Amino acid sequence: MDVGAKEQSGTDGEAIAASLEDPARFKLVFDRHATAVYRYIYRRIGSDAVEELTSDTFVTAFDFRERFKGQDALPWLYGIAANVLRRYRRTEIRRQRAYARAGSLLAIDSEDDRIEDRLDAAAAAPELARALEQLEPGDRDVLLLLAWEELSYQEIAESLDIPIGTVASRLSTARRVIRESLGDGWSSESEAHDG
Repeated sequence: MDVGAKEQSGTDGEAIAASLEDPARFKLVFDRHATAVYRYIYRRIGSDAVEELTSDTFVTAFDFRERFKGQDALPWLYGIAANVLRRYRRTEIRRQRAYARAGSLLAIDSEDDRIEDRLDAAAAAPELARALEQLEPGDRDVLLLLAWEELSYQEIAESLDIPIGTVASRLSTARRVIRESLGDGWSSESEAHDG
């Protein structure tokens, strides 16, 4: 086996551990998971800041890599991405409010409105987008990690650093809100995704 192939083998955990001594080894984690993280962020906010937020996710992961204790880094990266997205939304809302106070803009859509407008039509009908908007951010994160990224309850718990019971509770709440918004037809389809 050549050196390049050897560097590509092994777990994410091994690559991250090696990166503590040789930071260039973290590139393997990026190469393996950047597309999935990019796709997740794109589905959440559209194309405006997806590259920047994907980069922020990996910079944060790199900065806190000594805390990683698993083998598969993707659930951990999804959790970091969810936190990066929350910070981004808070920043955007503050910026929009500042613009509104300054009278710079006539009408400003909330970040949730922009998220609704950008949802992939193939992934969700307009009614589903409105229903997702009604969810609390934590409930929405759990539901989207389950539905879009097909993570198990355990992987979602690890991603968001919450107990598995909280995952189940948030998912139950999200389903109830979606059912109330869309009717009972949605529940059987979503429950097929359970991990």
